[in-house]
Amino acid sequence: MNETMVTLVGNVATQVEWRESATGGAARFRLAVTARRFDREKQSWVDGATSFYTVWAARALGMNLTGSVAIGEPLLVHGRLRVRDEERGDGPRWFSADVDAVAVGHDMSRGTTAFRRVFKGEAPPVERAGGRGAEGGPAPGREPASSGAGQPVSANGAPEVVWESATPAAPVAAPTGV
Repeated sequence: MNETMVTLVGNVATQVEWRESATGGAARFRLAVTARRFDREKQSWVDGATSFYTVWAARALGMNLTGSVAIGEPLLVHGRLRVRDEERGDGPRWFSADVDAVAVGHDMSRGTTAFRRVFKGEAPPVERAGGRGAEGGPAPGREPASSGAGQPVSANGAPEVVWESATPAAPVAAPTGV
């Protein structure tokens, strides 16, 4: 009950790393959060100091992050704040701010995104392809591989993400009674 919950708005600073463990998998990446303020003397917005947070995401959230997030993308991260304090040898004390993520999403005020629901028992993830996503890692997609996969698709000159799956997608029935 006495946890410090935070919501951070920033940019992905490192590639998402996925690691399996005995208690289940977890993903980790660094988030850069830069404060902005309005300088009345200059009559413009100026950047303040940048803080870096290590974001941890367990199980399904972590797996979905590996295929959905790339370096430089704007994110919102909501989770539990943990501040670690360590002494390293004879050197100074070392502090680190970690966030155990509960929810993560793209910052829609800075761009668009497309949500893809992932169902239990799906095929294992494959590499994310297209646009900036090439460095994003595995993606838990449902769509079959398309011809020209890995090539950016553009209707108006903007790159789009192309998703691939190891197995063809099964038809999904529309929900009834909604």
